[in-house]
Amino acid sequence: MSPITVGARRKARELAFRVAYQCDLLGDPLIDAWDALRAEHALSDDQRMLTDDVVRALSHHRAEVDATLQAAAEHWPLDRLAATDRAVLRAAIAELMARPGTPARVVIDEAIEIARRYGSEESGRFVNGVLDRVARALRPGEFS
Repeated sequence: MSPITVGARRKARELAFRVAYQCDLLGDPLIDAWDALRAEHALSDDQRMLTDDVVRALSHHRAEVDATLQAAAEHWPLDRLAATDRAVLRAAIAELMARPGTPARVVIDEAIEIARRYGSEESGRFVNGVLDRVARALRPGEFS
Protein backbone atom coordinates (compact mmCIF):
# COMPACT_ATOMS: atom_id res chain seq x y z
CA MET A 1 0.00 0.00 0.00
CA SER A 2 1.44 3.36 -0.97
CA PRO A 3 1.80 6.20 1.55
CA ILE A 4 -0.72 8.19 -0.48
CA THR A 5 -3.32 5.44 -0.06
CA VAL A 6 -2.61 5.16 3.66
CA GLY A 7 -2.98 8.93 4.09
CA ALA A 8 -6.15 8.97 2.00
CA ARG A 9 -7.67 6.14 3.97
CA ARG A 10 -6.66 7.77 7.25
CA LYS A 11 -8.65 10.84 6.15
CA ALA A 12 -11.66 8.59 5.51
CA ARG A 13 -11.24 6.92 8.90
CA GLU A 14 -10.96 10.31 10.60
CA LEU A 15 -14.21 11.36 8.94
CA ALA A 16 -15.90 8.18 10.19
CA PHE A 17 -14.54 8.96 13.67
CA ARG A 18 -15.89 12.51 13.44
CA VAL A 19 -19.33 11.24 12.45
CA ALA A 20 -19.35 8.77 15.36
CA TYR A 21 -18.16 11.47 17.75
CA GLN A 22 -20.72 14.05 16.61
CA CYS A 23 -23.57 11.56 16.83
CA ASP A 24 -22.47 10.42 20.26
CA LEU A 25 -22.35 13.94 21.67
CA LEU A 26 -25.26 15.56 19.85
CA GLY A 27 -27.53 12.59 19.22
CA ASP A 28 -27.64 13.30 15.48
CA PRO A 29 -28.55 10.39 13.20
CA LEU A 30 -25.36 8.88 11.76
CA ILE A 31 -26.46 9.06 8.13
CA ASP A 32 -27.50 12.73 8.44
CA ALA A 33 -24.19 13.65 10.07
CA TRP A 34 -22.26 11.81 7.37
CA ASP A 35 -24.26 13.47 4.58
CA ALA A 36 -23.46 16.91 6.01
CA LEU A 37 -19.77 16.15 6.57
CA ARG A 38 -19.36 14.50 3.15
CA ALA A 39 -20.60 17.70 1.49
CA GLU A 40 -17.71 19.61 3.12
CA HIS A 41 -14.93 17.33 1.82
CA ALA A 42 -13.69 16.36 -1.61
CA LEU A 43 -13.27 12.59 -1.39
CA SER A 44 -12.03 9.93 -3.76
CA ASP A 45 -14.31 6.99 -4.49
CA ASP A 46 -12.16 4.83 -2.20
CA GLN A 47 -12.44 7.30 0.68
CA ARG A 48 -16.19 7.69 0.22
CA MET A 49 -16.75 3.92 0.08
CA LEU A 50 -14.65 3.31 3.20
CA THR A 51 -16.48 5.96 5.19
CA ASP A 52 -19.86 4.86 3.79
CA ASP A 53 -19.16 1.28 4.88
CA VAL A 54 -18.17 2.30 8.40
CA VAL A 55 -21.08 4.71 8.88
CA ARG A 56 -23.55 2.17 7.47
CA ALA A 57 -22.22 -0.55 9.81
CA LEU A 58 -22.49 1.82 12.77
CA SER A 59 -25.99 2.82 11.76
CA HIS A 60 -27.34 -0.67 11.17
CA HIS A 61 -25.36 -2.61 13.78
CA ARG A 62 -24.91 -0.12 16.60
CA ALA A 63 -26.09 -2.55 19.28
CA GLU A 64 -23.68 -5.24 18.07
CA VAL A 65 -20.80 -2.74 17.85
CA ASP A 66 -21.50 -1.51 21.39
CA ALA A 67 -21.88 -5.05 22.77
CA THR A 68 -18.55 -6.00 21.19
CA LEU A 69 -16.93 -2.86 22.60
CA GLN A 70 -18.39 -3.42 26.05
CA ALA A 71 -17.16 -7.03 26.15
CA ALA A 72 -13.63 -5.98 25.17
CA ALA A 73 -13.42 -2.89 27.42
CA GLU A 74 -13.39 -4.93 30.59
CA HIS A 75 -14.49 -3.01 33.69
CA TRP A 76 -15.18 0.14 31.63
CA PRO A 77 -18.86 0.95 31.10
CA LEU A 78 -19.35 2.70 27.76
CA ASP A 79 -20.61 5.88 29.39
CA ARG A 80 -17.38 6.12 31.40
CA LEU A 81 -15.11 6.02 28.35
CA ALA A 82 -13.83 9.32 27.01
CA ALA A 83 -16.06 10.38 24.12
CA THR A 84 -13.10 10.49 21.73
CA ASP A 85 -11.98 6.97 22.68
CA ARG A 86 -15.53 5.65 22.40
CA ALA A 87 -15.93 7.16 18.92
CA VAL A 88 -12.57 5.83 17.70
CA LEU A 89 -13.39 2.38 19.04
CA ARG A 90 -16.89 2.32 17.55
CA ALA A 91 -15.62 3.37 14.12
CA ALA A 92 -12.79 0.80 14.18
CA ILE A 93 -15.06 -2.03 15.34
CA ALA A 94 -17.56 -1.13 12.62
CA GLU A 95 -14.75 -1.25 10.06
CA LEU A 96 -13.58 -4.63 11.33
CA MET A 97 -17.13 -5.92 10.90
CA ALA A 98 -17.95 -4.25 7.58
CA ARG A 99 -14.66 -4.58 5.71
CA PRO A 100 -13.23 -8.07 6.21
CA GLY A 101 -10.74 -7.50 3.38
CA THR A 102 -8.86 -4.86 5.36
CA PRO A 103 -6.29 -6.50 7.63
CA ALA A 104 -7.17 -6.14 11.31
CA ARG A 105 -3.68 -4.83 12.10
CA VAL A 106 -4.19 -1.96 9.65
CA VAL A 107 -7.52 -1.03 11.27
CA ILE A 108 -5.94 -1.18 14.74
CA ASP A 109 -2.86 0.86 13.76
CA GLU A 110 -4.97 3.55 12.12
CA ALA A 111 -7.32 3.73 15.13
CA ILE A 112 -4.33 4.10 17.47
CA GLU A 113 -3.05 7.04 15.42
CA ILE A 114 -6.46 8.71 15.39
CA ALA A 115 -6.80 8.17 19.16
CA ARG A 116 -3.37 9.69 19.74
CA ARG A 117 -4.27 12.70 17.62
CA TYR A 118 -7.69 13.43 19.12
CA GLY A 119 -7.62 11.76 22.54
CA SER A 120 -5.61 11.92 25.71
CA GLU A 121 -2.05 10.77 26.39
CA GLU A 122 -3.36 7.31 27.31
CA SER A 123 -5.82 6.95 24.44
CA GLY A 124 -3.52 5.18 22.00
CA ARG A 125 -2.57 2.48 24.47
CA PHE A 126 -6.17 2.00 25.63
CA VAL A 127 -7.52 1.78 22.06
CA ASN A 128 -4.77 -0.69 21.17
CA GLY A 129 -5.65 -3.00 24.06
CA VAL A 130 -9.39 -2.94 23.41
CA LEU A 131 -9.11 -3.37 19.64
CA ASP A 132 -6.62 -6.20 19.99
CA ARG A 133 -9.21 -8.13 22.04
CA VAL A 134 -11.97 -7.25 19.56
CA ALA A 135 -9.94 -8.23 16.50
CA ARG A 136 -8.89 -11.55 18.03
CA ALA A 137 -12.55 -12.33 18.75
CA LEU A 138 -13.89 -11.18 15.36
CA ARG A 139 -11.02 -12.43 13.20
CA PRO A 140 -9.18 -15.19 15.03
CA GLY A 141 -7.66 -16.50 11.78
CA GLU A 142 -5.58 -13.35 11.38
CA PHE A 143 -3.87 -13.92 14.73
CA SER A 144 -3.12 -17.64 14.73
